Amino acid sequence: MRHLHAQRFADDFIFLESPKWRDGRLWVSDVFDHRVYSISPEGEREVVCQVPHRPSGLGFLPDGSLIIVSSKDKRLLRFHGGKTEEYADLSAHAAGDVNDFAVDELGRIYVGNFGYDYDAGETPRSTSLHRVDLDGSITEVAKGVEFPNGAVVIDAGRTLVVAETWVGRLTAFDLAADGTLSGSRVFADMGERQPDGICADAEGAVWVACFNTGEFVRVLEGGEVTDHFQFEGRGVSCTLGGFDGRQLFLSTYLGPSECIAAKRPQGRLVHSQGRCADERFLTRACAQPHQNNQFPSNRHRLFEIQI
Repeated sequence: MRHLHAQRFADDFIFLESPKWRDGRLWVSDVFDHRVYSISPEGEREVVCQVPHRPSGLGFLPDGSLIIVSSKDKRLLRFHGGKTEEYADLSAHAAGDVNDFAVDELGRIYVGNFGYDYDAGETPRSTSLHRVDLDGSITEVAKGVEFPNGAVVIDAGRTLVVAETWVGRLTAFDLAADGTLSGSRVFADMGERQPDGICADAEGAVWVACFNTGEFVRVLEGGEVTDHFQFEGRGVSCTLGGFDGRQLFLSTYLGPSECIAAKRPQGRLVHSQGRCADERFLTRACAQPHQNNQFPSNRHRLFEIQI
């Protein structure tokens, strides 16, 4: 296992979730600031839209529309042409706050929810995954999922991987041509690590943000960890992007939960140093620092890794 390092890319956020790369920019939700941002490669940010009920998961449809989770009111929003509109209402289907999702190549969305009222301190319980089709129809596609979090489609569209945070595992499902899920199995047992956001590389390995340990690890099916980052605070989410698809962006959170309620900026985005020995994987890093970013150190940050 290789231990890698990173440098700051952008910070002064509250709590960043679900970064995605599209159209030469990074798109990310600041959940408790109720905003979705897009960020240039130089770290310059723009507010895309405001989401009063907590933006969370992000993803893009084949037509380029941005889909945004509005977590507390259990909706998916569509941002397109400068306007935000409702895309799907999951309030009759989701037992808890809607969280994160994956989009397949046909534009079908596979979305999870907490399964219980986390903010009210309810006892955790299992929940379902739902598929949202392009016509807006909603179908339950899996049951018995434990706090589904990050999700990604791999294996040329044939497999869906979902992070189950509280039970410390990545779960894989066979994804059929008609969008049904079957064959639930453990993709990787994460042990004591609590997987949060995830993304996949060109080899089908999954990068995992570990919420409780501040780690980001690259894991193969079966559980082997090949690469490792360690940060102060919590690991929240990650994505691959950049102009050549060889940059890994990482979101971490530095503060205690009280800082979230007070809207104190403890979030950050980062990038790594050192050239990779094996470039088959889109997970090996060489530094390309952004020279003009002068950020205070005690913030929520995004990290960017050139691979």
